[in-house]
Amino acid sequence: MSSGLLRSMKLKLAGGTPKSGKPDSGAGVGVSGTAPGPVGASTAPPPPGQAPRHAVGPVASTSGRGGVPETDPGHGFPALTEEEMQRRYAEPLPSFRDVSPGERQALFVAKLHLCSFTFDFSDPASHVHEKEVKRATLLELVDHVNSGSGKFKDALAPDIVGMLAANLFRALPPAREHGPDAFDAEEEEPNLEPAWPHLQIVYEFLLRYVVSGDTDAKTAKRYIDQQFVVRLLDLFDSEDPRERDYLKTILHRVYGKFMVHRPFIRKAINFVFYRFVFETERHNGIAELLEILGSIINGFALPLKEEHKGFLTRALMPLHKPKSLPQYHQQLSYCITQFVEKDSRLAVPVIQGLLKFWPITNSHKEVLFLGELEEVLEWTQAPEFAEVMEPLFRRIARCLTSSHFQVAERSLFLWNNDVIVSQVAQHKEVVLPLVLAALEDNAAHHWNSTVHSLTLNVRKMFQEMDRSLYDSCLRKLAARGDAEAAAATRRQAQWLAIERAALPNGVPHRDRG
Repeated sequence: MSSGLLRSMKLKLAGGTPKSGKPDSGAGVGVSGTAPGPVGASTAPPPPGQAPRHAVGPVASTSGRGGVPETDPGHGFPALTEEEMQRRYAEPLPSFRDVSPGERQALFVAKLHLCSFTFDFSDPASHVHEKEVKRATLLELVDHVNSGSGKFKDALAPDIVGMLAANLFRALPPAREHGPDAFDAEEEEPNLEPAWPHLQIVYEFLLRYVVSGDTDAKTAKRYIDQQFVVRLLDLFDSEDPRERDYLKTILHRVYGKFMVHRPFIRKAINFVFYRFVFETERHNGIAELLEILGSIINGFALPLKEEHKGFLTRALMPLHKPKSLPQYHQQLSYCITQFVEKDSRLAVPVIQGLLKFWPITNSHKEVLFLGELEEVLEWTQAPEFAEVMEPLFRRIARCLTSSHFQVAERSLFLWNNDVIVSQVAQHKEVVLPLVLAALEDNAAHHWNSTVHSLTLNVRKMFQEMDRSLYDSCLRKLAARGDAEAAAATRRQAQWLAIERAALPNGVPHRDRG
């Protein structure tokens, strides 16, 4: 590494310029006489052909799937021509071991700028040498930081975040088109990110930057700002599960370190959910976002704020509506159960929400709902159970007689839960009349032998709870059945009378010889 390059980089870090006043040819990607500012920071007008940088302000709207704002094609660094890129990658930078400790910070910045140029991985044959040089440089940056010899100093934050933004914030490929019922996430392979050999190392570097004790949250929040957070959230729509896994870890760490951003992160995730439920019903990262929220909800202090309760009813409960619920139901159920565990009074709006969004024609979703309902009922106290038991067991009675054996079987399994049986026993006078007809119908007519056997077990359980109550309800059920049969006979007779009156000869058509 030339002494002129190190001298130039040192002057940039100190806020000065080389005496020549000219851009240093070896300073790295995006260096044009002054050190780059934070992502989107306003600078002097760029040279012709280079993209301007834009000031950080309110969160910018994005274009495309997880895209970068249309007004920010440079991602915080001036664009380079193809010739300039090839020239800079042709001048190899020395390793950190080959320079003195006093020169390593300037070399660190030079390597950051060199790694800020992105390549097109759709053509494996293009820029093979430059891609390998960049990958080796990224690995060296991560190793330098992990070794403890590299420190994340405050003065480096603009260059660090600039490199991260240039590599990570990009427009995602368009979503594949499917018919309303054609997509199966378990059967169809995701589109993996071709640039992952570089992106993985950049994500690792970002993770090290966020968790490092050298990173001061008060200083870094000027660069890891709300716009940065929104762009990270946009990337959760990536089809590559490896990228979403890194994003999940990084966003959780950002939430933990930057307390000032916590309300904004929760609100931004809300808007992702709103758009998914009410507009697109298509998003790849809902499960990962819910996994982050599960940890966040677990840390909520008691009593819960109204903001948090509103988040439950307005953002989480509507997530039961989309057809893709099976892809993220486990994480969603955990979040909702956390709320009920913290405040049992929330069992009422949760159960009412489940009944509101209960699937009618999707048996798979119905089985998931029954499983979640059991988890919620385990944390439901007697007053809340009494408030919702009538509409709840009307729905369960319909599930008991479902022709889909898995739905009927899962609803019968509710009586294997001691907590639920205990609640039912306290309110058997109300619950038994609601489900008895379904139990008797299953015992007499259901086609599945397992469902038939489980039904007999539940019926026996009610008989052992209170035999006289069971017999009384059974007599009332038989009387109601006789009354309904008599009403059906009268109704049939009335229709026959109307039909005779309407015909000219007074003889129904079907009775004519």
